Amino acid sequence: MDTKSQTLDNWVQLVEVGPRDGLQNESKPLSVERRVQLIEQLVNAGVSHIEAGSFVSPKWVPQMADTARVFAQLSRLDHCTYSALVPNMQGMTAAISAKVDEIAVFAAASETFSQKNINCSIAASLERFSGVIHAAKQQNIRVRGYISCVLGCPYEGDISPFQVASVAESLLKMGCDSLSLGDTIGVGTPKSLQTMLSAVSRHCPKERLALHCHDTYGQALVNIACALNEGIRTFDSSVAGLGGCPYAKGASGNVATEDLLYFLHNEGMNTGIDLSKMIDAGNAISAELNRLSASKVAAATGRSNTTFCSQ
Repeated sequence: MDTKSQTLDNWVQLVEVGPRDGLQNESKPLSVERRVQLIEQLVNAGVSHIEAGSFVSPKWVPQMADTARVFAQLSRLDHCTYSALVPNMQGMTAAISAKVDEIAVFAAASETFSQKNINCSIAASLERFSGVIHAAKQQNIRVRGYISCVLGCPYEGDISPFQVASVAESLLKMGCDSLSLGDTIGVGTPKSLQTMLSAVSRHCPKERLALHCHDTYGQALVNIACALNEGIRTFDSSVAGLGGCPYAKGASGNVATEDLLYFLHNEGMNTGIDLSKMIDAGNAISAELNRLSASKVAAATGRSNTTFCSQ
């Protein structure tokens, strides 16, 4: 095998979701300046795809207020993709003005979760996002589609893999360039993951799929290892394990980027990200949030933050 092929085979793309999915689940809102500083630290560590914010109403998600100002203050390096979550046309208009590289829309594989999360059915949510995706395409903005509860729902329990596949097929037909499959409550195991990926991959090439694991039951890295073997090469993660799982009180949320990097690098995979710099970024933001980093690697290496900022 030539060097180029080996490099491609070993390359894994991480999508850093800490500044959006992580911070929006933290109780303490941060200033625009501190959010920008976090993003710049992550980029300096080698992150090339990052969710920088969300154009949702600050009434409902105050942690994501002033995302337009965040984008305006970013250095915006050419090799990085800066994305934002967009819930509707109002958010899409703001995203266009902010010159985002990519937008993300979010659907669910569970009818009950869809109603609880965005107050509408799955079908209604897809219809709502149709105009948003069309507007993005007119502006040559890439679109990422999130699907929640692909391996289980806090209200319905097990979710049919064929339901996940149906939502995935709809989002692709609407124009999504990639799909992120979210184990929102972290209940998935390799067996259920393989079954779901088999169903979804009948409609979507695996190179367009990403896995978004929460570590609620400690299964995130096991599932990611399984997905690697299944040919998935894009994974979402959150620096310092920022965020939580709002549907499982006291449980951890997103898999920590530091822990995922340790695993991938020791498996011989290349991410282009410096683990040491990522630990530093995780410690700094954790101290700002008055919490310990949730990264097990940071703790195991004796590099977890031990002091908090004053309230």
